[in-house]
Amino acid sequence: MGKAPKSSYELVMERLRAADPEGQKKSSLTAKQKEAIAEARRVATARRAEREILFHDALKKTPDPAEREKAENEYRTDCRRIDEDREREVEAIRKGSR
Repeated sequence: MGKAPKSSYELVMERLRAADPEGQKKSSLTAKQKEAIAEARRVATARRAEREILFHDALKKTPDPAEREKAENEYRTDCRRIDEDREREVEAIRKGSR
């Protein structure tokens, strides 16, 4: 009985470690993988910047509120898709399939 009771934090961390044993075994990335990940992120950043420029240009040309809302929805959808594509590509590089 010499042990103090565990805190909620310690209990949760134990459960997380037990639930995800793979998460503890992080392999280090090679220089080639790091560069590929950096390039994927640069490309995604450039794509988002391009999309943002096009979006702002469309807003300037569109006085109609309905059309502006449509453009905003398309912009948000495109940004989400670009982010998802980037994350998929980074994950593929980490797994070594790219």
